Amino acid sequence: MRDMFRLFAERAAHAVGSPWAFLAAVATVALWALAGPTFGYSDTWQLFINTGTTIVTFLMVFLIQNTQNRDARVVALKLDELLRSITDARTGLVELDRMSDDDLEQVQKEFERLRERYAPLVDDDLAHVARELRLRKGGS
Repeated sequence: MRDMFRLFAERAAHAVGSPWAFLAAVATVALWALAGPTFGYSDTWQLFINTGTTIVTFLMVFLIQNTQNRDARVVALKLDELLRSITDARTGLVELDRMSDDDLEQVQKEFERLRERYAPLVDDDLAHVARELRLRKGGS
């Protein structure tokens, strides 16, 4: 069941993310708009598009969430493998996804301190830009 849903979700997400799906959606809205005068812009005419878009959106949320969850897990596993392949890497960072928000904030601050300390040594353009922006704002 899980694999069938995964395959369906991947194919559906790929299909609805295509230019053809966008054009089909535009065509549907255009046809609906053109039908407005025929139906006298009635409540039923408006309800038709509202109901259709609500149902499609509701179903797409689950499909897209499924594919995003899978993609996030795949990326995390690839990064874990890269971390484990580097001798001096802190493999404890593999567990970042299990940390609390407060712990993640502490790790982020630690990396910011490291970037500030070592950026001039490696000519890190982003760190220089960030430092320049802080100086312009009157920070230290």
